[in-house]
Amino acid sequence: DIIVRDDNGNESIHLNGGTGDIILRNADAAEDFTLACGVDAPPGTVMILTDDATIMPCTSAYDPRVVGVIAGAGNYRPGIIMDRREKSDEQRKPVSIMGKVSCRVDARLGAIRVGNMLTTSPTPGLAMKATDPMKAFGCVIGKSLSSLDDGIGMVDMLITMR
Repeated sequence: DIIVRDDNGNESIHLNGGTGDIILRNADAAEDFTLACGVDAPPGTVMILTDDATIMPCTSAYDPRVVGVIAGAGNYRPGIIMDRREKSDEQRKPVSIMGKVSCRVDARLGAIRVGNMLTTSPTPGLAMKATDPMKAFGCVIGKSLSSLDDGIGMVDMLITMR
């Protein structure tokens, strides 16, 4: 076995020689994307592609340009970050593309329950419950793993881009 520990001595990676398992203690796979000029987005923000292949927070409901959620919100951190560049003049952020993530949501547009599909909302950078199956095709970013009755907040989500 090979065990890698963080600065606090906590096990972060475990390569199990007996079973062949690679165990990453963090929750999702993310990929770095370049932010659009002048954009900043905190962890949990729902992001869409721009025409020049950069990303920015969503601003409309059921946007098919959705790419994922900025990684690192709540209790979740990326286990894998792909396309990380050592040096870049561009401002880049990891976007969760697979696994569990905490996501900023607007439940004023409808209460969010465990199992609800989530999509982009008209509230910048926030997701909402997808209620229209015809509009949701190609615009769903995940399935809610927790609930929010009303207001703006965070829910845990399983990334399921469809």
